[in-house]
Amino acid sequence: MNAVLPRFLKSAYRKEPVIAVLMTMGVVDALIGGLDDSWSLFAFGLGTAGMTLAFKLWRTQQRRPIPEEPVVQHYLPSRSSSSALPMLSVSKKKPHQ
Repeated sequence: MNAVLPRFLKSAYRKEPVIAVLMTMGVVDALIGGLDDSWSLFAFGLGTAGMTLAFKLWRTQQRRPIPEEPVVQHYLPSRSSSSALPMLSVSKKKPHQ
């Protein structure tokens, strides 16, 4: 668990730094407000984190491309027009020294 969280945070900050900062701010505000009985700070933190998460989900829906069928390219024909090559045999003669 200790090694997974820093890796996850680093990747999140590299990919989308603004969203990660807003999410962190919202979660920290909600934690401080919840522990300190400051309900306005708690509500502000939850609202910030929720709106940031909704914005991130909206952006991922906007970026999703329409899946296209891949174009299959055949570089060689499916069947060769020439006959198969003969098998090579290795002679077992010792080389002359």
